[in-house]
Amino acid sequence: MTTHDTRRSQARRTDADEIAGLLPAPAEWDVPREQYLHRKELLMRQIDRDQALGHAQTTPSTRPSRRLLRPAVMVPVTALAMGAVALTVVTATGNAGHSATAGPSQHATTSDTMRPAAALLGRISQAALKTDAIAVHDDQFTYRRAKIREADLTTNEAVVGPLRDTETWESQKQGPQLKLGVVRVDGETFPINAELGDEHGTPAGLSRPTYRWLAALPTDPDKLLTYLDAKTPKTAKVRGQGHNQAVFEQIGSLIGEVMPPQTAAALYQAAARIPGVEPAPQAHDAIGRRGVGIARDDAASGTRTEWIFDKDDLALLGTRSYLIKDTSYGKKGTLLSSSAVLEHAVVDKAGQEPTRNSAHTSMPSRQNS
Repeated sequence: MTTHDTRRSQARRTDADEIAGLLPAPAEWDVPREQYLHRKELLMRQIDRDQALGHAQTTPSTRPSRRLLRPAVMVPVTALAMGAVALTVVTATGNAGHSATAGPSQHATTSDTMRPAAALLGRISQAALKTDAIAVHDDQFTYRRAKIREADLTTNEAVVGPLRDTETWESQKQGPQLKLGVVRVDGETFPINAELGDEHGTPAGLSRPTYRWLAALPTDPDKLLTYLDAKTPKTAKVRGQGHNQAVFEQIGSLIGEVMPPQTAAALYQAAARIPGVEPAPQAHDAIGRRGVGIARDDAASGTRTEWIFDKDDLALLGTRSYLIKDTSYGKKGTLLSSSAVLEHAVVDKAGQEPTRNSAHTSMPSRQNS
């Protein structure tokens, strides 16, 4: 390089330095931190969906898991409002007091507390913690009244049925039981029998969540999620459903039960730690009541599951599940299940109507849309 070239290069650097000195110092973030974390969450969620979709293309079946059918009752895909009636195909046993050995699969992340879903579930958790505890004895029954609409999948096509009135009485007896309770659908009553394969009766557990069993669950959200992660069968992945979705729906099958406030609060906090959980501002239940929603999409099965809560007191209003893409079961948007929880209580006998407005009866605050 000649002397002339060297001087010209130095002059350019000097000019650049002077111009740089006139500019403000670069910001630490190119965008506000909240936007940065939001975009990061969207990117990670897209990666999760792409990975799930890639697995689904190599899996024999990508259909939603089929649910166990009770006599004359089609079980909804999201087993929430009907409790023991809406049991999944898989039977799980075990004592909630025992610590699980397997840890959660990619659940907690450092940005969890910054996610909108985590903030909303935190509010729901705090509201649940402030509710009054209900005393439940082993010789009593938990009662739930709801409206249910669901799709019959037995023909490999989603055939959506009419809105039905349901009442469920679940036995709280300890030990394995052959008779789990009673369900009344549109005025017709049926027994709830032990789970398929439980020849000696179904014990308390995920398939039969009695009040005593729920009260024994860990109230630390991380320990609770570890337990549920380990106890939720991995076979859901083989049936075309991602495991994180299976854990999310497992929690959904529990949050409608009568349980101690501490347990309910921990379940919502555990759900906040599952990747892909997001707010659903336009969510509504089976009778059209709109509220604040919590949802999760499952790319593997092509379904979306929503939990709907009252906007004022954050009480659970119901659930909704539908297709988010065209599948063999139907077109995108096809309803799979929808529920509206109207009342829950504790009674002394199966078939007994609760005393309205008693200390053992609770209703969501809004009965109409």
